Amino acid sequence: MTPPPGTVASMADDDELVSRARGGDRTALDTLLRRHHDRIYAICRRIAGNDADAADATQDALIAVVRRLDRFDGRSTFSTWSYRVATNACLDELRRRRRRPDPTDLDERDTPHEPDDFTTRHALADEIGQALDSIPENFRLPVVMRDIDDLDYAEISELLGVPMGTVKSRIARGRSMLANILGTNRPTPDVKPDDHV
Repeated sequence: MTPPPGTVASMADDDELVSRARGGDRTALDTLLRRHHDRIYAICRRIAGNDADAADATQDALIAVVRRLDRFDGRSTFSTWSYRVATNACLDELRRRRRRPDPTDLDERDTPHEPDDFTTRHALADEIGQALDSIPENFRLPVVMRDIDDLDYAEISELLGVPMGTVKSRIARGRSMLANILGTNRPTPDVKPDDHV
């Protein structure tokens, strides 16, 4: 008995799915996008710092993947290539966000909070996220990739298209900027900007 087409696609590796998708196989394309959706969203969420912008950037990234699939040359893995596409989409979303006024969150402002561990952790995560947002993109992005996404220097170098020495320098400067913003005398917190999500 032949398994349903969707089942065959779900068992295929990324290279096979890319090949099928380029040939017009919509099931293969759908499987490829579903397989990488959560990772792309996680990347966008960490860089954008909020759910709304991350959702917009993820949608843009998935559209860009579909439009540029013919340009994927296989020199890197599809996962690495889609990460690069997602990063660029997220940076575009951040540029658009800068041109929009920040909405005031009245519910958050007017609701009293107990000073419990969760609230403290939430506030600290927000503070770190705001600090990250305040440093220039060329420093923020490698810091996020290294300290939050746990990528190694070579991966960051490939994704950003800059030499490894530049990556290390930007990470060092970015961390220094964060330390200055957050205060140099406080201990390094064991919390990430999106821990409260």
